[in-house]
Amino acid sequence: MKIHSTSPYIAWFTDISISDISTVGGKNASLGEMYSSLAKKGIRIPNGFAVTVDAYWAILRESGADKKIKLLLKDLDERDVKQLAIVGKKIRTLILKASLSKEVSDAITVAYAQLSKKRKQFAVAVRSSATAEDLPDASFAGQQESFLNVRGIADLLSAVKQCMASLFTDRAISYRAGNGYDHMSVALSVTVQEMVHSDTGSSGVMFTMDTESGFPGVVLINGSYGLGDYIVQGRVTPDQFYIFKEGVKKGKSSIISKMLGSKEVKLVYGNKTRVKHAVVKKSERDVFSLTDHDVIVLAKWGLIIEEYYGKPQDIEWVTDGKTGELFIVQARPETVKAASNHAVIETYNLHKEGKILLRGTAVGQRIGAGKVRVINNVKDMKTFKKGEVLVTRITDPDWEPIMRIASAVITEQGGKTSHAAIVSRELGVPAIVGTKSARKVLKTGQKVTASCAKGDDGIVYAGILPFEVKRTELTKIPETKTHIMMNVGDPDHAFSLSFLPHQGVGLARLEFIFTNFIRIHPLALIHYKTLKDKKAKVQIDELTRGYKDKSAYCVDKLAEGIARIATAMYPHKVVVRMSDFKSNEYATLIGGKEFEPKEQNPMIGWRGASRYYSDEYKPAFKLECEALVRVRDTWGLTNVVSMIPFCRTPEEGQKVLDTMKSFGLERGKNGLEVYVMCEIPSNVILAEDFAKLFDGFSIGTNDLTQLTLAVDRDSAEVSHIYDENNLAVKKLVKEVIRVAHKHKKHIGLCGQAPSDYPEFADFLVEQGIDSISLNPDTVVSMKKRVALLEKTLGNKGKKTNKAYLGIVAMLASVSAGIMFLGAGCANILPTQEAVTISNEITPADIRERASEKAVREMKDEYDDSTSMFTDASLGIQLSLPSSWQVQRFADGLMALGSQTHEFMTIMKKSGNLQGLSASSLIVAGKQALVSTVVDTQDGADIHVVQVPIDDTKFLEVQGKTDQFFSLLETLVFTDGQNDEARLCIQVVTYARENSEGVCTFFPTPCDVPDGWESCDI
Repeated sequence: MKIHSTSPYIAWFTDISISDISTVGGKNASLGEMYSSLAKKGIRIPNGFAVTVDAYWAILRESGADKKIKLLLKDLDERDVKQLAIVGKKIRTLILKASLSKEVSDAITVAYAQLSKKRKQFAVAVRSSATAEDLPDASFAGQQESFLNVRGIADLLSAVKQCMASLFTDRAISYRAGNGYDHMSVALSVTVQEMVHSDTGSSGVMFTMDTESGFPGVVLINGSYGLGDYIVQGRVTPDQFYIFKEGVKKGKSSIISKMLGSKEVKLVYGNKTRVKHAVVKKSERDVFSLTDHDVIVLAKWGLIIEEYYGKPQDIEWVTDGKTGELFIVQARPETVKAASNHAVIETYNLHKEGKILLRGTAVGQRIGAGKVRVINNVKDMKTFKKGEVLVTRITDPDWEPIMRIASAVITEQGGKTSHAAIVSRELGVPAIVGTKSARKVLKTGQKVTASCAKGDDGIVYAGILPFEVKRTELTKIPETKTHIMMNVGDPDHAFSLSFLPHQGVGLARLEFIFTNFIRIHPLALIHYKTLKDKKAKVQIDELTRGYKDKSAYCVDKLAEGIARIATAMYPHKVVVRMSDFKSNEYATLIGGKEFEPKEQNPMIGWRGASRYYSDEYKPAFKLECEALVRVRDTWGLTNVVSMIPFCRTPEEGQKVLDTMKSFGLERGKNGLEVYVMCEIPSNVILAEDFAKLFDGFSIGTNDLTQLTLAVDRDSAEVSHIYDENNLAVKKLVKEVIRVAHKHKKHIGLCGQAPSDYPEFADFLVEQGIDSISLNPDTVVSMKKRVALLEKTLGNKGKKTNKAYLGIVAMLASVSAGIMFLGAGCANILPTQEAVTISNEITPADIRERASEKAVREMKDEYDDSTSMFTDASLGIQLSLPSSWQVQRFADGLMALGSQTHEFMTIMKKSGNLQGLSASSLIVAGKQALVSTVVDTQDGADIHVVQVPIDDTKFLEVQGKTDQFFSLLETLVFTDGQNDEARLCIQVVTYARENSEGVCTFFPTPCDVPDGWESCDI
């Protein structure tokens, strides 16, 4: 039965829509909209009502608090933590002391009685709902208070006032000021909602996208036991589930990843207090807080809500411990990653790694460094200095003023949806949560680097380490007929890589998953009970906690790793190469020594296909096949292609296909394609026979080159012979491309050659290869290069551009005219001695030469293009030719031309300018010295420019290129004193007010006050 209210101070969910934000705030508007419109789609939402903003304004006006609040805020500097605390407390006290008018009090009392159906001590949740909350451009989530298990009208009226006062908590004032909101234009409504018995059930948060990368193809669910506040506060490390959206839409149970959280404590109903702290039983900690069925139901609800609102959502859910029913208690737009600009990808990379101090869950993908400040109590916030690394147990909204000025945040507790994670992500501050022992390991004043650049693995290193930030522009990337794919090994980076302009993954290596996620030899898991190595058994027990069947651990981890990559690239193909360790590499896995032979030459020993059908390894290969069956058939990721490595003969290929079929992985079933690696000369020589067995080929240039030239590339004595550009290798590549196209089979390349030698990629495109798979950092530049080449060649390989057909026709006409002229004038021209022409020039020759010339022009055009390059350790930004390769070394870098002897070096040096017989030049706004020396080998000029950084350091730029001075003009110091000329990235910077001042840490150069000077630290 619908309940309605005639009071302006009360609005029931049934009467509220999303257009009522100005009256009931963002939270209530969303709840009302869902309650009215989505309940019919099966989504359960507890009933409730809103205390409108009219009640809030009535309290402020009738008590005169509104005018007093304006005066208190007039001269407030919200960056002054002490002043902020004083003003915030005064405002909250004003509101708490103000009396609720009889009209407001009566309206709330009547509504509560209707909701409780006059049941005494009826439990409700009381939450704040600000009018600026949950808008797409501002995440006010958590800025105001919420109260659970509120019972009775007196307790309810008190909670309502406390919510209203929380509009002026310190963090709320700071947040509004930082985001440009007028304090007096934001009002507060209050949510009063029926409580679900989640204290004996579970609760959590669901995002309809990946919170770290912004990848939209998954649903992320975090869950723990008890009431939901502990997850948001970060007091527990929750269970984590990733769900593949498209699989759910197909009716699949697509839970592609499950991670068990520690869940050591929970929040439950209290008797004397509203809620109380409780310890979770050990037996419950080792069990997931949600069943797979409930995970899928929640994911379906998340998709419905996201589709309804048309944008990614941040949703809170609960399960009733008595009935087992699921409920949605809140939904709001995700406001951080959803607003990210994916036209530019920032990649943070450490130049070197130091001693590892701690590990935890990474939030974001950035790197931060500075001096540690351990804070155990929010009252000690005043000791925190800008640019320090905040280390604490957990954070809550009270900590936000200092989180804003931290270079990094490290907490002992919490997961990806904890308060520390959400706020750090929004602020762009790197955070590592769930480290367990941060306050014990780290000491105040200690220098550390917090890196979130390795996927989910957050690492705290000793010392301040140099790092760089690479920005990749993804605008105006041309399309190509040749598929540009990626080589991806690490599943943790897959979601971020999905934004690159790719057409799938040409090589996903199972070895990476084995080494970094499983770490155990598969046969050691299968034969765990009879394993002789006791130390290995202890390690296996630790890694497989919660698994009775040790083999299941291997299948789970393989499937999750494969699925994460396949989900990120869906619906593009992901070619998964079955494991290809050599015997000596398998032996390094835990327990591996008991199962691996000692071979003299593992390179051409027991590896690849020969393992899969062998009696010794077949049980382990079965685990790999089971993982692929789960990924494709159970989870719906049918874009996964299986690939067989190191298959020596067609007979061996047939044995592998038969073995796979016996394990449920049958070629052709459910659209399964099976490729074979082309990395042995026999794969080319017998390509006709291999083409009858497999759906495609993938050329592996590394092994193909070694085996063709009989060269061990690891041998220093003969490594100089190793060359993918060798004519023998190219002939084999050309031949297998021809055979594949003859049989209409896919042919790609996933070796290193195109990344190292762009001209080899040109050769592949000229031969009409279907796909080239590269390291991700070269995808954009290669796509541009291939697009230009295809434009020249007529979109693909040997097909000729119509423009060149016109040129050929014209030249053919000219040739015919010359021949006609020669014949007609035979009797006129003087007699000459006969000349023998050994090779007649044909139109095909002319066409080939025209194409070659166009290719050269295309390469010149590509080589002339430039890309912006940033180096954080040198503190510079400049343009370099796109085709150049950059190599780094201590205090400098070298950029080398790909096919020329051109180069530039940039080094940071100490001392005064040292130029001899030098002229002056303005570089990056500074007076620089320029000199020239002659290269004794080729007589070319080498330019040397010395640019002052400060009184004690300078930058020396050397170069031998015609573009030297035009490139030098693009040089910008990212840590200079000119705000317009410096790049505001997280570059560790120390500065002081004057020569006698104390050196102070700043997280970016732009934070250094005007007029301060850099310190040499």
